[in-house]
Amino acid sequence: MFNKQNPYTLRKEIIGGLTHYYVSFADGQGIFRESEVSRPVYLEFMRFVKAERRLRRWDERHLDETEFMDEAVYGRMLKPEKSVEDTVFDIERNEQLRSAIQKLPEIQRRRFVLYHEFGLTYEQIADMEGCTKRAVKFSVDLAKNKIKENL
Repeated sequence: MFNKQNPYTLRKEIIGGLTHYYVSFADGQGIFRESEVSRPVYLEFMRFVKAERRLRRWDERHLDETEFMDEAVYGRMLKPEKSVEDTVFDIERNEQLRSAIQKLPEIQRRRFVLYHEFGLTYEQIADMEGCTKRAVKFSVDLAKNKIKENL
């Protein structure tokens, strides 16, 4: 249910052909509340969830909970570190990718990000935008091709 890592939940519901977005949470007194929000607010919450998850994963990667036993030290020695050149190459490639995504028309960019960053399905995006699944797939595929051309 609710905990410190997940203080709220997001859901959407289609009623009478219209999509309604909800945020559920426990208030300061521990009383369960649910509020209907607009689509932009819902998308902002989803973006926040993604950023929060990314931060948690970063913490997990950088907080080493193992003791420094011989096996752990030997295991680290066997994994070669990335070279400076590889790190710089990765940074440049990521910048090029971000730039290519920013050059996309807004609809393609939004659908591409929802599909690849938020992990939504074509059907979920189509429900959110009030269009067909095929139109979303076409936009995402077109965005992929334009990004490949820019890279």
